[in-house]
Amino acid sequence: MSTTLTVNGQAVTVEAEPDTPLLWVLRADLRLTGTKFGCGMALCGACTVHANGSAIRSCVTPVSAVAGQDITTIEGLQGPQAEALRAAWTEVDVVQCGYCQSGQLMSACALLKDNPRPDDAAIDAAMSGNLCRCGTYPRIRVAIHQAAKALPAT
Repeated sequence: MSTTLTVNGQAVTVEAEPDTPLLWVLRADLRLTGTKFGCGMALCGACTVHANGSAIRSCVTPVSAVAGQDITTIEGLQGPQAEALRAAWTEVDVVQCGYCQSGQLMSACALLKDNPRPDDAAIDAAMSGNLCRCGTYPRIRVAIHQAAKALPAT
C-alpha cells in the first residue's frame, strides 16, 4: 500500500503495510537512521520524531496514522530552538554513549517550541519519556535551560 507523507520537507511516497511502524519506514525505506530503535513500546523515547511539530514515538505509530503529515527527524531538525539546543548540548557536554540523544533533542526542541522558558518541573515532565542509560539527566536539564536563555524573549 502506498502512503504519502512529508519527511524533512520533502514529499515521499512509501510502499508499506498500513500498520508498519513509522520508525521502520524512516530507517529501512528512507535510510534516515538517526532515529533509533530502543524498546519498541514507546517507553524509552529513542525513536522520537515530530509529526506536525509534536513529539511522537515512531516505534508505535503506524505509517498510516501519519499519512499526509509533516514528519521531522533528527536529520531535518532545524530552527532557532534546534540550533540553541545543539550548541548547549555541546557546551554542557551532554552526550556520553549518544544512543538516546536524537530522541532527547527531538523532545527538547518540541518543549522549547511550546514553552520557550521552561522551569525544572516543565523540563522534567516533557523529558520524562526519554530514558538515558548513561544518566545524563542533570546535564540535559542544564542544556535545555541554557538553550532557552539563548533564544530571543517572546
